[in-house]
Amino acid sequence: MSNAVAASDVSTTHNAFTDISGKRKFANSAATVLIYLCMIVALIPLVWVLWELIVKGLPVTLNLEWWTEDMLGVMYHQPGGGALHAIVGTIIQAGLATIIAVPIGVFTAIYLVEYSRGGWLGRITTFMVDILSGVPSIVAALFVYAAWIGVMGFDRSGLALAWSLLLLMIPIVVRNTEEMLRVVPMDLREASYALGVPKWKTIAKIVLPTALSGIATGVMLAIARIMGESAPVLILVGSTSALKWDPTGGTMSSLPLMMLDMYKAGVTEAVLDKLWGAAFTLVLLIALLNVAARIISAKFSVKQ
Repeated sequence: MSNAVAASDVSTTHNAFTDISGKRKFANSAATVLIYLCMIVALIPLVWVLWELIVKGLPVTLNLEWWTEDMLGVMYHQPGGGALHAIVGTIIQAGLATIIAVPIGVFTAIYLVEYSRGGWLGRITTFMVDILSGVPSIVAALFVYAAWIGVMGFDRSGLALAWSLLLLMIPIVVRNTEEMLRVVPMDLREASYALGVPKWKTIAKIVLPTALSGIATGVMLAIARIMGESAPVLILVGSTSALKWDPTGGTMSSLPLMMLDMYKAGVTEAVLDKLWGAAFTLVLLIALLNVAARIISAKFSVKQ
């Protein structure tokens, strides 16, 4: 008897989920097709851009001279020269901003998630982060120019550029880290507290390793954002064709600035090759940073 009732219940449930009207089936199919079409439309410009970069930029970067020499003494409209000065400048400028922005952003996010508990300081910090995240890059550059160069009297340099990139990077790191920390289950914290582990050690040993993968991804997104900025480089650091290692020593090139110089130099074949080569190099550096972030997060994050 019980088996017959169970079979009847199963049959009723099965009919309830299979007897769907044709209108609803059509709506489901239409929504599925629309979603796939939107995905394809979103992929078209991405694939197009990557294809253009690879076709026009990759052949230029296959030359060893591109990675080992600068443009000092080489005319832009003539073949020859490399992008070593721009690559080094980009890495140094982004590295200086990252070294300062990541600790500030991570510790700020830790305070907002673990310590503020809706206090007035936490609300003010969140409000300021929201404002800073909407500041255009040229506004940040003008602020640094007025404070660092106009008031303090320092020269335009890679260090001045790093200060403006810092302002652009901090809110991205704070917001991403905050979201990743909130995803960590509260049960992990409570289990650690139940074992008598102090709060700071719980954050360092449990919370941060659990969220490390997402935090690393957010940091890479922030680095990718600042490495491609062009407005601050026009205001805070001058262009040069020579290799410079000292970020405090005046003019210092970068890949966005090199692309701008090539854009202003004309439309000759040599100039366009160098422009596309610089663009491909910048994308390649960002891709390598993302791969490194994934390796680091996979190595140090908490295993399942």
